[in-house]
Amino acid sequence: MFEKLLHPTAAKRFAFFIVMDILLSLVTLYTAYLLRFNFHIPPKYLEHFWLTYGVLTALKVAAMAWRGQYRIVWRFFGLGDVRRVLEAHLAAYGLFVLVLYLFRTDFMPFARSIFIIDFFLSFLLLSGLRMAKRLLTESSLPEGLKPTLIVGVGKGSALIRAVTMAEPSYKPEAIIAWRERGLAGSKIENLKVYAPERLEELIERYRIHTVIVAEELEPRELNSLIDRLEDLGVREIKRIRLLGEGRERLEEIPIEELLAREPKDLDRETIAGFLRGKSILVTGAGGSIGSEICRQCLAFGARRLILVENSEYNLYRILDQLGPEQAVPRLVSVLDRERLERVFEAERPQIVIHAAAFKHVPLCEANPDTAVENNILGAMNVIDLGIRYGAEKVVNISSDKAVRPTNVMGATKRVTELYAQNVPSGETEIVSVRFGNVLGSSGSVVPKFREQIEAGGPVTVTHPEITRYFMLIPEACQLVLQAAAMAEGGELFILDMGEPVKIVDLAKKMIRLYGKEGEVEIVYTGLRPGEKLYEELLLDDAECKTRYESIYVAGSTDYPIEKLRADIEALMAAGDLRETLRRIVPEYRPADSD
Repeated sequence: MFEKLLHPTAAKRFAFFIVMDILLSLVTLYTAYLLRFNFHIPPKYLEHFWLTYGVLTALKVAAMAWRGQYRIVWRFFGLGDVRRVLEAHLAAYGLFVLVLYLFRTDFMPFARSIFIIDFFLSFLLLSGLRMAKRLLTESSLPEGLKPTLIVGVGKGSALIRAVTMAEPSYKPEAIIAWRERGLAGSKIENLKVYAPERLEELIERYRIHTVIVAEELEPRELNSLIDRLEDLGVREIKRIRLLGEGRERLEEIPIEELLAREPKDLDRETIAGFLRGKSILVTGAGGSIGSEICRQCLAFGARRLILVENSEYNLYRILDQLGPEQAVPRLVSVLDRERLERVFEAERPQIVIHAAAFKHVPLCEANPDTAVENNILGAMNVIDLGIRYGAEKVVNISSDKAVRPTNVMGATKRVTELYAQNVPSGETEIVSVRFGNVLGSSGSVVPKFREQIEAGGPVTVTHPEITRYFMLIPEACQLVLQAAAMAEGGELFILDMGEPVKIVDLAKKMIRLYGKEGEVEIVYTGLRPGEKLYEELLLDDAECKTRYESIYVAGSTDYPIEKLRADIEALMAAGDLRETLRRIVPEYRPADSD
């Protein structure tokens, strides 16, 4: 019961500071009187003492509340808070001067020097009270803590204080000024600041066990830092996340941040000009790609979104995120042409973005008829209806697996590319955009690895040499929209996915980031049906750059549309789907074929 009473809460801190400010204000004012009159106060000057004290203290408490000094956490009181206490005093005493001027007869006699003495005494005592607990906390750190290095000055002393107090088992020894090198040689919160070149020396000198990254670093910088730390034997690398109000949390560095890269030529004005004020229909609106496309469209000023989704739960989830004011939910399959046409007829979208597809390679291999029907007929329905109802543009989202496909999923996506390039479109511009894997999507390898590591392993990798291109979902979706904005019809755009990543290296890095090296093993399970070692984005040297470095355009492939439609119709009726697919996509080589 007694411990519960002593447990700090926001309400208790609020009450404590108000009571102490009132008591200390009494002490400082009376002391000011004593100092002014050399400890012999004439009685006539005490006649209005309590009135002076009451008005001045009320103004002071109000000003301190205005500057947030009753919400602070003791151990995070720093220079910024000292400034705010000073601001509160300037405001309170300034208002008191005004009151004194307006009601001077009520306060006379009053010695003005008392006012000045009390200002300084009050400022020193009230800020000193708030600093006292922090000094006591820092002087009583327990023994046996993990020696820790902080990388990055970030937002200055407030951030460093948060790092030092975030986890009681860590003992910060030094700070690396990763970017603000001019701070090297100085001290922040009694920790000496060093240049990045001293990293190795500091780790050896202090026998650093943990490194906490306290600054936002570019993915390349972060990767470089982590590689250096791992070479130096540091296995625990975390980052600090500030939650406000003196709260903070140490957390693992997500692998997505290490693989992320900001598009070097993202043209937000072009995207906004393309989407602003438009009515946009998105198929697969509740999926990983479709939902982000929806969010991006609203962020860039779309007037209205029509969410076409076959999964009730996915549709509910994205509608809940976006709100019903600008988003219209339509629970309909892209295979249901009749219902889908009613949506197009009612909404008349200006832009159509087709993201609905089956993408999981092994599942498509196990269910080729379903994959062929959904991916090809679904795309044809969306493209045909977009043309029929006068959409300005139809954007077909494709995949790197459409390049020399070895699986049904990739072959079906290649067929949709051929259809988009060759269908007569009238005034409607049809464009396909091809890209690789996106991090964090449903079925993505990163969430799978994370679950396996948290469960204690093993982490399963299909082959030691398998590589993939990776891109963050927001980055991929922004580039899709940018490519669509520049399209004139018939193009096949290819997004620059950067360098391919070896999946086993990705697994090893995630294990190290979780501090599980030596505890979690990697097991090779063999390539899955339809899976190939290396994905490709470009077919040959015929691809050309656009005005954006991140976007390429592939040469078109002529395929008479009537023949293509007949071949697709034959595919739907075929007994051997893979062999019929090869007639449409000659470069398709099933993994089990010769």
